[in-house]
Amino acid sequence: MNDSFEKLKEIFGHFPGIGPRQAERFAYFLLGRDNGYIEELKALLSTLKKDVIQCSECMRYFAKKNNIALCSICSDPNRNTEVLMLVAKDNDLITVEKSGAFSGRYFVLGGLIPILEKVVEKRIRLFQLKNLIERNIQIKEVILALSATHEGENTGDIVEKAIKEINSTIKVSRLGRGLSTGLEIEYSDSDTIKEALNNKK
Repeated sequence: MNDSFEKLKEIFGHFPGIGPRQAERFAYFLLGRDNGYIEELKALLSTLKKDVIQCSECMRYFAKKNNIALCSICSDPNRNTEVLMLVAKDNDLITVEKSGAFSGRYFVLGGLIPILEKVVEKRIRLFQLKNLIERNIQIKEVILALSATHEGENTGDIVEKAIKEINSTIKVSRLGRGLSTGLEIEYSDSDTIKEALNNKK
């Protein structure tokens, strides 16, 4: 195959959870589509960054509307501003929100920190989180809603230490029973999320 096919496989291979074989299937799939399909895909990709922006408060992505910098959750006056939930990625936030078990605000860290990582700012939005907590003095509790994995535990430990350095009076809690070891938040059902929130520690 030519360079463009190999480059496309390489790009697909960088997608989360996609291995070399899956990436190759995606490339072959596109080869089998007509020009109309490809043109539509190109148009969508070219406008994606224009139509979707990042919330200046929680850092989640949301559909741009009237140049508003805050997403619907952060701009909702009925949300509990005293409780902040930290999640690793946007999909985790969506999963928790769909459960209906949480009425506070969120912050998307942007990832998790591997055990041996020395420069944590390369992996998560720690600087932005610190800034958010310093600006919002009404925050009384931070819930670490991170996956029950080694990376999730490591990230939780690092983030908790950073929060306590800013304000030692803030309660830092973690999701309790309900999440099995190794389970990612994104793939948890609503009942599991509710149980984990009810049993946070």
